Amino acid sequence: MERRTWEKLGIETSLLGFGCMRFPTNDEGKIDEVRSEALIDQAITSGVTYIDTAYPYHDGESEPFLGKVLKKYDRHSFTLATKLPLWDIKTREEAETLFHAQLDRLQVDYVDFYLLHSLDKGKWKKVKELGILEYLESMREAGKLRYIGFSFHDTYEVFEEILTDRNWDFCQMQLNYMDVDHQQGMRGYRLAEKLNIPVVIMEPNKGGMLARLPQDIASILKAVDPNASMASWSMRWIASLPNIKVVLSGMSDEQQVADNLKTFSPFHALSDYELETVAKVKQAIEERTKVGCTACGYCMPCPQGINIPKNFKVWNTYSMYENAEAAVHSVEALKKEHAFASACIRCGACEAMCPQHIDIRNQLAAAAACLEALAVKG
Repeated sequence: MERRTWEKLGIETSLLGFGCMRFPTNDEGKIDEVRSEALIDQAITSGVTYIDTAYPYHDGESEPFLGKVLKKYDRHSFTLATKLPLWDIKTREEAETLFHAQLDRLQVDYVDFYLLHSLDKGKWKKVKELGILEYLESMREAGKLRYIGFSFHDTYEVFEEILTDRNWDFCQMQLNYMDVDHQQGMRGYRLAEKLNIPVVIMEPNKGGMLARLPQDIASILKAVDPNASMASWSMRWIASLPNIKVVLSGMSDEQQVADNLKTFSPFHALSDYELETVAKVKQAIEERTKVGCTACGYCMPCPQGINIPKNFKVWNTYSMYENAEAAVHSVEALKKEHAFASACIRCGACEAMCPQHIDIRNQLAAAAACLEALAVKG
């Protein structure tokens, strides 16, 4: 198992991390504890040392389940990461109560990596106002946690504000070869690298999208290495960046665990030719985009309540990755909000406001037809 040195912290972890938010589940939607424990055992015995969870994962079941499973391992043989759900707290006292509850749920005396969960501009303001970081520093001094960081979902500008506010031990970001301009993007990675702040990566496969590419696009990668999985390409792409210390994978079955272990045991960074191949794949996926909506929102609000940018995003995402299940789920959500494209009455108010001059009415009709057909097939 490939290991990475965190020079800033003077520690070493496995490059592959086990993300505990997508365990296999039973018919009742609960964690399948027998299968899930076997997956963790397989990973740990193969050299995975970084285990990542959070308070809300699996409707709050992930932490208590891990607490039971990890008791059989020497506490110094693995590093444990969990997160503070800032949306659930209104006072510093609530944060204190929740932190200690997490220690109890995990059945540990301390956590190695403690993150402010899913920081954005609003949550960062709450952190500052409630003095959360000061409290976490006091818990570090008390030996209840070792390293303080955050996971992130917002714009680059917000990321820069947060990252430069203090000398963070680490940060966690969403990044993959398709999302180099999404949220903090590669600019955020480069900033963390410049500031010597170690990076943990989530969603290296874009929620599974890059692990199940359309056949014509997958063939580009298969031509170079017919035996490599689609997931291994995206995992190797992100892990080839030098300041990536852990790549998290939310492994939910035995095949995913085995494939990831193969990718990182040993790990081989992408060659220049392989990087060029991934660039071709990225271009091919982007060329499948149906409508060039930038989600600026100038077309909103729609008099009929249609979420125009969201409909176009769902249509584009399906066209790019052909993930019908995800598309149908998104359509159902839009319909529940009475915001689906089929409600368009072709009034044209949106088109007058669109800076991209998109033929919105006809494009909404095409999106509705395509996405409705998926629902019928399902």
